[in-house]
Amino acid sequence: MANGRKPDMISAGLSFSQHLSRNNFDLLRFLFAGTVCLVHASRFSGYPQLAFIGHILESAWAVKAFFVVSGFLIFMSFERSASIYSYAGNRFRRIYPAYVTIVMLCALGLVFVSTKSVADYFSVAWLKYVISNLLFLNFLQLAPPGVFEANIDHAVNGSLWTLKIEVMFYLMVPVFIYFFRRFSPLLVMLLTYFLSLSYASLLIELARDTHVKLYFELSRQLPGQLSYFMAGAFFYYYFHWFERWVGYFMLGAVLVFAVRVFYPVHLLEPFALATIVIFFGMFLYAGNFGKYGDFSYGLYIIHFPILQVLVWSTWFQGSPWYFLIVLICTSLLGSIVMWHLVEKRFLLRNNHYIAVEKAQLK
Repeated sequence: MANGRKPDMISAGLSFSQHLSRNNFDLLRFLFAGTVCLVHASRFSGYPQLAFIGHILESAWAVKAFFVVSGFLIFMSFERSASIYSYAGNRFRRIYPAYVTIVMLCALGLVFVSTKSVADYFSVAWLKYVISNLLFLNFLQLAPPGVFEANIDHAVNGSLWTLKIEVMFYLMVPVFIYFFRRFSPLLVMLLTYFLSLSYASLLIELARDTHVKLYFELSRQLPGQLSYFMAGAFFYYYFHWFERWVGYFMLGAVLVFAVRVFYPVHLLEPFALATIVIFFGMFLYAGNFGKYGDFSYGLYIIHFPILQVLVWSTWFQGSPWYFLIVLICTSLLGSIVMWHLVEKRFLLRNNHYIAVEKAQLK
């Protein structure tokens, strides 16, 4: 696949390879997942004492940053794959085994917290929950029968809505690269970027004018998130531009977010966020954070069910800090277990996480 790359795309020189071999993406994704976990704790725990977290951190920006990293890394994955089948297999192994595991653990285990009898729990509604969630259609059935009905949020796993977007990104990458090779890659990226922003802006305006929440929810779906994905892709294909003029790129990004305090610059925000994320991802090396494994995905998909169980149990009623500590510790432990028992076992031997682990054992 790499042989079909446009000649004006990313430089094949040592500079990019050197930066990539000393990247911070494992650390960044872990921080993004941790941000989502903490914000969810503040929002859905019901503890006023934790509300300050939502004023300091913003989960929406963390999710958008995830999409930026995906744009950078997934296009790179496709370009470096031997075939489209190899690419699809790698993407499937990376996301689906852990996803199936968490869906089925919740589907089977939450019978113990349901208000329904065992017979009523394992019903057609339960089957609908399982099938819709396994197909990434979580919105069709947010919870099995009688589960978390008294919680602030009734969903078993409110984090999974982004996974269907991620899967759609995986499916769209070969299509985008087809157009990259027929037309100007930059032109295709810009067109997609602006159409995505136009779609999201239109639906947000409709939500404000009509007070219909559905419009806002739709704005968060595809193609509304493609602007962040395309911004990440830009920095992969044109990293040589970024490296050459990194100071100007960063100055522009900082100005966008400085101006945003007074007046949002929606047109430039995805690109500004991507600039900052890729800068910290490819520069200022902070060490090999992922040498023991990639726990960010597990943390992202595990923390919400744990949060919901802790809220349902009322074990920590009146003790918000114990609640938060237990949530963080159990989510981290769960992500480590998920990595070692599920995620890692489906990776190919040439995966860099496996290679690092083998090197440490020697």
